[in-house]
Amino acid sequence: MKICDLISPEKILNGISADSKNEIIDNLVNLFKDDNRVTDIEKLRESVHEREKIMSTGVGKGFAIPHAKTKNTKDILLAFAKLNKPIDFDSLDGEPVDILFLLIAKDTQVSQHIKLLSRISRMINEEGFREKIQDAETIEKLHEIICSEEKKYL
Repeated sequence: MKICDLISPEKILNGISADSKNEIIDNLVNLFKDDNRVTDIEKLRESVHEREKIMSTGVGKGFAIPHAKTKNTKDILLAFAKLNKPIDFDSLDGEPVDILFLLIAKDTQVSQHIKLLSRISRMINEEGFREKIQDAETIEKLHEIICSEEKKYL
């Protein structure tokens, strides 16, 4: 299962504003409001917020990977956001966040969930990836950068 197959340009937010991590998580979850893979959008949203309460998914270097496993989706969901201004995310390194991947998997897709989290983590640790993301001005360019970066890890 590839990130590039899961994330479409319609699931990418570019240059948006958010005042809190709850707001940006809600904005990302809302991308799936009319998605037929989602069985209950509010319970899906709640699962992401509940996971965030356990431990912040702000992984450092301006990145966060809010994620959850839930029975309220039929398949893996992936979205991306680049904020126009960093926000506090209670990140592990104490730095604000402006780049996020949202990953939600069906509760039975544990192995795929872990593999995708691992691949996203490797991508965001790549030195030039953040710079390319920051320089991208369009959703199409962001999608292209994400897909291009992923190819290095397949």
